[in-house]
Amino acid sequence: MSNSARAGAVLALHRFGMGPRPGSIAAMGTDPRGALIAELDRPLVLTAAASLPTSAKAFRTVADANARRTARVKQAQQQARKQMAAAAPAMSEDQAQAQGQDKDAAEMAAKQAAEAVPDPGRPMYLQEAKLRTEAALVADIGFAERLVWFWSNHFCVSANKIQSMSGAYEREAVRANTLGRFVDLLLAVEGHPAMLFYLDNLESMGANSIAGINRSRGLNENIAREIMELHTLGVRTGYTQDDVISFANVMTGWTLVPPGDNPEHGGEFTFNPRLHEPGGQTVLGKRYEQEDAEQGRAVLRDLAAHPATATHVATKLARHFVADEPPPGLIAQMAKTFRDTEGDLKQVAIAMVSSDDAWRGPRSKLKRPGEWGVGMVRATGITTVDPDRFTGGQALLGEALWRPSAPKGYPDDEASWIDGVGRRLDIANNFAERITGMADPQIIIEDVFASEIAPEVKQAVGRAESRQQALALLFMSADFQRR
Repeated sequence: MSNSARAGAVLALHRFGMGPRPGSIAAMGTDPRGALIAELDRPLVLTAAASLPTSAKAFRTVADANARRTARVKQAQQQARKQMAAAAPAMSEDQAQAQGQDKDAAEMAAKQAAEAVPDPGRPMYLQEAKLRTEAALVADIGFAERLVWFWSNHFCVSANKIQSMSGAYEREAVRANTLGRFVDLLLAVEGHPAMLFYLDNLESMGANSIAGINRSRGLNENIAREIMELHTLGVRTGYTQDDVISFANVMTGWTLVPPGDNPEHGGEFTFNPRLHEPGGQTVLGKRYEQEDAEQGRAVLRDLAAHPATATHVATKLARHFVADEPPPGLIAQMAKTFRDTEGDLKQVAIAMVSSDDAWRGPRSKLKRPGEWGVGMVRATGITTVDPDRFTGGQALLGEALWRPSAPKGYPDDEASWIDGVGRRLDIANNFAERITGMADPQIIIEDVFASEIAPEVKQAVGRAESRQQALALLFMSADFQRR
């Protein structure tokens, strides 16, 4: 392979993939762009995903555990009250003090009763995280996996609010539609129970709906505002507060089946007409007269086809993969492809990697913590992870998996992450210490990276006092940190 082909392969693996792994540069051959495009033809499935519960099943499992926990706590409290009531008559001062101790013991008993029913949400979260991370580790390039990560962040939910569904949401709504049409992805994520739960749409009700009248409760605008501002049109693109209110009314009734007596149901999407604001609504100058969930789907289809959505999506994709300030020509070409193909996301991705503008700039964009961590592990050839350790490291670096602090997701600009680079040294040192007996920094440089490493990094690694130090220096270099 020529020097230029090797350099192109390394750039492709960092900018568009998950970083080099043993054999990945050679496997790309002399056509890095072609290799990236070819990866998009492979199924985006997770190994052993069949062993994972659906989001609805996960939701029911946690709800059942919560119900059992509540019952046990109530039983413990009732028993304690009976015991204290039996000892209450004619208490002396010493007995009163003893009763105070009994109350403490009762509280401890209630706490122990609660802890006797563990939270199943955490193990499910870790199992989802393990399969997701390992899919990125074993991918030849990782371009398709990076697209999954991008769209999952674009349409983010938070495990802090809905832990049981966070991983299943990504599999069911995002991964399944990452290389399809944007409208299908949009419909899948906005109608997923995890999104409806996260953006507080479950009890949003129209003022004139049956539930709104009976409960004297009202509208929640969160989902309408975030769909317009973050998911489709982008900020300052012509919609008004009246549009947000009308769209929020359109989305009333989009909810989930509550867990109940039937163990086979609960957690699935449903449309509840009792919550829905009756009558037509006007959004962005168009009237929507449908009376059921089709009213919301019609608005979503029009938002997906709006020219502002094409520009917003193209800009975010280019910013994520190429540069904090992506070339305007690249954005224009990607947006045109989006419009011309009716939002075919695979074709938009192909347009991005086919453009010379996507390749011209230096590798100056700082990788987010999750990408850097996976790239570090990939370089060693390791293909399995301890999900507790891995997600803990991501959290330490400020990018806790599926836990963004706001609906806008994690940022993609360097300014948001540069202050945390120092903490990456602790992670790099810790990882280097654990793998020092199985990873050789010189082999990583020469074989995994085909010697496409900066001369000063090679020199620093060669002069390191120990293999651990050499590995840490390599992992902290710009060759690992930048895309």
